[in-house]
Amino acid sequence: MIKVLIVDDSAVVRETMTQILSEDKDFEVIGTAQDPIIALKKLETETPDVITLDIEMPRMDGISFLKQLRQTTQIPVVICSSMAEDGSQNALHAMEYGASEIILKPKIGTKVFLEESRILICDAVRAAYYAHAGVKKMKLPSFQKQETPNIAGDAFSAADSAHTPAFIETTEKIVVLGASTGGTEAIAQLLSALPSDAPGMVIVQHMPEHFTESFAKRLDSICKIHVQEAKDGDSVIRGTALIAPGGKHTLLKRSGARYYVEVRDGPLVSRHRPSVDVLFRSASRYAGKNAVGVILTGMGDDGARGMLEMKHAGAFNIAQDEKSCVIFGMPQEAIKAGAADTILPLQDIPAEILNRT
Repeated sequence: MIKVLIVDDSAVVRETMTQILSEDKDFEVIGTAQDPIIALKKLETETPDVITLDIEMPRMDGISFLKQLRQTTQIPVVICSSMAEDGSQNALHAMEYGASEIILKPKIGTKVFLEESRILICDAVRAAYYAHAGVKKMKLPSFQKQETPNIAGDAFSAADSAHTPAFIETTEKIVVLGASTGGTEAIAQLLSALPSDAPGMVIVQHMPEHFTESFAKRLDSICKIHVQEAKDGDSVIRGTALIAPGGKHTLLKRSGARYYVEVRDGPLVSRHRPSVDVLFRSASRYAGKNAVGVILTGMGDDGARGMLEMKHAGAFNIAQDEKSCVIFGMPQEAIKAGAADTILPLQDIPAEILNRT
């Protein structure tokens, strides 16, 4: 069992997190703390496998606690934060200091909302643990396969599926990319290596609502290409990368020779929203042989089925190799499915993208 310490100043959040994790057979909550000072005392006698950590707390904030923690231990930390803009910026700073994942604080809501929170929280804590423990030496948990819901999971609507789209011929290449655990830094490394006229890109990084805007701004500040959070109807053009907004599915569409994105609501697909499978399936239909698919580090199997559809449609697909992954789960599943055309270390992927576009 994965032993978890919950650090949050809200009693309601501590209780809800404890209930969510305790109901999963993989976890044991060994304690809670209302602020980092109390947490530090608990760490003198308890050694959790994972710590969930709020950012804004009395006596010591979460980032200061994380910095202090990193002086003595590498216990993986999952940031549990609010949706406020300041909170999202701070959570991304915390990841720069070594936090593994970001999750939203669970709130009392509808049954569907609470069930989605349960899936996302448990998956984030699991991913942090396995990334730290060294997944190359451990067997990853098997995730139950989910049927792709028609509302958000299909790469095209029921109306679209009634006919084959007639497109103006184009040779313009586009890139679709998916990542999860370890992906924030992998994407930063990849994009910062691309020239200003790199092919248009659409990217799904598993991240909660509002955090993707801050992530896109951070990438835009360090890259030659322009990076922004995707908005419904945005064109996919050279020199620009669109980051799928957290909490929404993002699909690639085409009108004539113009590629653009559709951002829509919908249920979790492959345990995520945004889902890599949703993006890749849409690319298989609307870009086909003009697409290059890239799947990077991440836990689970999101993207494997969509990437296989891309391959069948004539796309060229790249999977990150095991050695350079934080977690080899998503690339490994795509490779096992026969969806990858080549397997490369992260540092070689930018050159391959440019070579194929």
